[in-house]
Amino acid sequence: MKYPVSSSLRHKGKTLDLDATREVITLLGINGEPMGNLSWDFVIDQILAYRNPPTSRETRNEPRVALTFRIKYKTPEGQQFESRAGGIGGGGLFIESQSPLPVGTKLALEFSLPEKPSEWLPAKGLVAWVCPKADQYTFSPGMGVRFTEINPEIRNFVLDLVKSLQPVGQPV
Repeated sequence: MKYPVSSSLRHKGKTLDLDATREVITLLGINGEPMGNLSWDFVIDQILAYRNPPTSRETRNEPRVALTFRIKYKTPEGQQFESRAGGIGGGGLFIESQSPLPVGTKLALEFSLPEKPSEWLPAKGLVAWVCPKADQYTFSPGMGVRFTEINPEIRNFVLDLVKSLQPVGQPV
């Protein structure tokens, strides 16, 4: 179902497209072009996060850092991709892509962190949100992937890496 934005001064003319089958909300621009989409899980998490005012604007439960590294990923249909990731945390990572996959897509992942470039670390994830073009938060288009399965040792390695790269004085 499509809902035109008519009351908001900043977003008047845009449209929210709710896809109940895929449980995705897509923002359409004034000319009907997709500007990005979010899973219902993400939207619900955002609403719940604001029920009790957070101590910071951070909406993730896990710390993260901007970090560039190589990633390989595969869809359940067998499509294989290689790309660059632009950030990682204990809960997931951001994959840079000119053609991000739809929210809800399951992925088998392998990533190689700069500390051990010859070692490929496996995980499974789900596309949680998509950024179809660079904006003030992401320097390139791509998709946020939430880990759904990751070996606890790999997750702890990622968390230790994130902690070591946090700026001094920055809460983890």
